[in-house]
Amino acid sequence: MIRKAKIKDIKPIQELINSFARQNIMLARSLNELYENMRDFWVVEAKGKIVGCAAMHISWDDLAEIKSVAVAKKYHGRGVGRELIEACLEEAVDLGANKVFVLTYKPEYFKKFGFKRVKHESLPHKIWAECINCCKFPDCQEIALLKSL
Repeated sequence: MIRKAKIKDIKPIQELINSFARQNIMLARSLNELYENMRDFWVVEAKGKIVGCAAMHISWDDLAEIKSVAVAKKYHGRGVGRELIEACLEEAVDLGANKVFVLTYKPEYFKKFGFKRVKHESLPHKIWAECINCCKFPDCQEIALLKSL
């Protein structure tokens, strides 16, 4: 079942995201950051557990970002990620965004949804505010992709 995140979901969301961050395939998220951005998150719950999450954040003007997409390994290949991405894209449209971007280590996954690779410099400087506080800055290897809605 997909739904918007609730306060009780934040610690399981962090556990899920940070399990991938420990493998260097995703950026870690602090509890503070997750609580502050809780309204951005969608979750998929199965058997009372959070098995997937994704956030859709309005960045600037008509630009949104999808971030923190994570699905428990046991649920890979079951459409959980697709459901989360589609919910984020739908919400972006509903809120009036015309473009959505992702910064990812897994660009091929997002290309399935029509995202196309772009140069980091083509994105507004506003989006890099979060990057300055990242432990991987300025040597991050995330790839920027953009989708027009």
